[in-house]
Parts: sequence; C-alpha cells; structure tokens
Amino acid sequence: MTSIPDIALSVRQPSAWALLHGGKDIENRTAFSVKAGGMKPARIALHAAKGMTQAEYEYAAYKFADIGCVVPRPDDLARGAIIGVIEVIAIVHREETGSPWMSRRSPDMRGLVVADPMAIQPIPADGARGYFKWKAGGEVCQPAAWMRRWNHPSGDDRTTDLFADQAPAYRAPPKRPWG
Repeated sequence: MTSIPDIALSVRQPSAWALLHGGKDIENRTAFSVKAGGMKPARIALHAAKGMTQAEYEYAAYKFADIGCVVPRPDDLARGAIIGVIEVIAIVHREETGSPWMSRRSPDMRGLVVADPMAIQPIPADGARGYFKWKAGGEVCQPAAWMRRWNHPSGDDRTTDLFADQAPAYRAPPKRPWG
C-alpha cells in the first residue's frame, strides 16, 4: 500500500466522495482560503469533514447528478476520517478550466485541480481548515437520523429501500444552502 501523506485537506461530503469515486477533478476554494490555508500542488490525504446537513447533501446530490455523478446515500458516506489520497497538480482561476466541477459563482474562486485519487479504509481523524497535519484518533461519525431515513416516503430505515442506488428525484431544485 502507498503511504498516506501527513498533510491533509478536509472536504465536506458528498464532495469528498466525488473526488475519489465520482470523477470530480476540481475542489473549489476562495483565493483567500487557498492563501491562508497554505495550499499548493502536492500529494495530500483527503479528509471527509464531520459536518453534512440535509440541505447540503440534497443540493450537492442534485448538482452532481446534472454532471452525471450519482452519489451514495448520506448514511453510506464516511465522515470524520481520512478517506483517501489525491494529488493536487495545480491551482487555477475559474477562467482556466472547462471542468463542470469548477464553481463560477464568484470571480474570487480558485480550483484545486486533482488527479490520481486513491480511496482507503477510513481512518478516524479530526479535520481543520486549509492544509493541516493530521493524526489518527477519535471515531468515524455515525449517521444522523435524517441520513438513515433518507429518501424513504415512510420515514422507515433503509432496509425497505428497493431503489437505494437510484439518484434522488426532486419536484423542484433544492436551494443552495450556503452564501
């Protein structure tokens, strides 16, 4: 097995999953966060942040499906752990890429261009902003109640879900949960 770098970047789910498994080739950050976080091209560990609200998940699942990426159920996404290794090969302005993963909502956006994703068994670890030196410890987050009930009209647990591998359907596009 390849060694896991000491330096990591924390990314909220389901974006962290998409970087490893969904073809996501850009991780969006503001120019300020790139500079303040000491981000530069490097081989880094990928940390799945502990937080993920239902609104964040629904919006990301909806937007990712537009790109052709169907994300797993929220209770199948590891959180609070190192979940893989990626190579940040460049940091670009939004005009420098045609990737559908690049945010175009602000001229201040930068894209960390990633390559060579490698998933690993989750290693519990705390995250931090920007690039950070991680250490193993703690526990992988348990799914919240809303995650276990995800996409069930009855609100039952997932054992009754015959179509768990289908993209969720929405009557209207979910609202973007952040500014």
